[in-house]
Amino acid sequence: MQVIIKFYLTKITLVILKTILELNTFVKINNVVNQVNKFKIFNDPIYGFISIPNSLIYDLIQHPYFQRLRRISQMGLSYLVYPGANHTRFHHALGCMHIMQKAIDVLRFKAIEISAEEEKALYITILLHDIGHGPFSHAMEHSIVEKGNHELISLQFMHKLNKEFNGELDLAIQIFTGNYLRNFMLQLVSSQLDMDRMDYLQRDSFYSGVAEGSINADRLIQMMNVVDNNLVIEEKGIYSVENFLIARRLMYWQVYFHKTSLVAELILTKILKRAKELSQKGESLNCSEALSYFLNNKIEVENFDDLILEKFSELDDYDIISALKDWQNHNDFILSTLSKMIINRDLLKITMSDEKFTQIEIDEYVRKYADLQNISLSDSNYFVFKGKIRNQAYNKNQQQIQVLKKNKEVVDIIFASDQLILKALTKNISKYYICFPKLLI
Repeated sequence: MQVIIKFYLTKITLVILKTILELNTFVKINNVVNQVNKFKIFNDPIYGFISIPNSLIYDLIQHPYFQRLRRISQMGLSYLVYPGANHTRFHHALGCMHIMQKAIDVLRFKAIEISAEEEKALYITILLHDIGHGPFSHAMEHSIVEKGNHELISLQFMHKLNKEFNGELDLAIQIFTGNYLRNFMLQLVSSQLDMDRMDYLQRDSFYSGVAEGSINADRLIQMMNVVDNNLVIEEKGIYSVENFLIARRLMYWQVYFHKTSLVAELILTKILKRAKELSQKGESLNCSEALSYFLNNKIEVENFDDLILEKFSELDDYDIISALKDWQNHNDFILSTLSKMIINRDLLKITMSDEKFTQIEIDEYVRKYADLQNISLSDSNYFVFKGKIRNQAYNKNQQQIQVLKKNKEVVDIIFASDQLILKALTKNISKYYICFPKLLI
């Protein structure tokens, strides 16, 4: 009997030990898997494989604030013109981080000292530079959020994340706000030849199919250097800079300021303003809780607190499209008609001109549409309006693109280039537009 008991006790002990070993192995394997996952790669159609440089960047990418960028369109409503332009701010941010890695490698190769802490801060700054974009980007900035822009909201997000990550974003915030002593680092993030512009020109050109936006970012990065704490381009890279500035000008006129993209964004701005007007008069509008919060409250960026920031982080393109689908059946003529225009891509007519449109022309269209639809003149103004767009490919009065000549002299690209067209690109070109319903033609 004792022998049998000892046998079973031994067997039970062995089973327990085996279970413990299996659990330990499972935990170890999971720890290894988690560690490996933090250094995973993304397959990007522009650059190929993009690697995550450190675990902090992985954690920031995984954060819900950053994941929201998967649901924010990079080019707003431009997909109504270019069907392929459905890429997101998430794509763009990762692309910017990737070419920042290349820029740091090039500068270090040229004996520019960049510490590990500075390197990490540059990755964080460029990764989060667009995290404050709202749904359909700029339409949000001019409607339901007042007196602000996405840069200010991005900074708010960075401060909030800095608290969550125990101050690990301190240096990144200094660079982002221009308060770090090494000026060239801010120039890598935000200047007239930065990682942001290099990526969005290539990416938007690729997804829209507009070849005129194609640039040689690799060549531009290889030609980068630092002189007196400022970013410069070596003289051999002049032609690449010329191509970059010309491509930027063409992309603005052909893509970003395409008249259909422009009128769609203007209509969306009008819709959000009308929705806010109705909501604040007590009208109940079906929409997401987050969107409802911004429609029912006067929100200014300067007054963002943690609650408002959290509500903003819940907003994305899906909230707006879902609301438009519902609002197209609303009993308010303005809200329903404008919403149908976006949903069905049956937009207002837009006419562009080098000359200003007169108020007499506006008033005539307003009166005609009011009579036709039996609405007030103030309501008719939602459908008839004018405005102006400006395009300046290169501003010589801002932080200039500096060229390092072979004799070590540093000069503005305008004086280093033999292309007369670059001087023309410094001119601020304005075009005027008028929007009105097609049935008035």
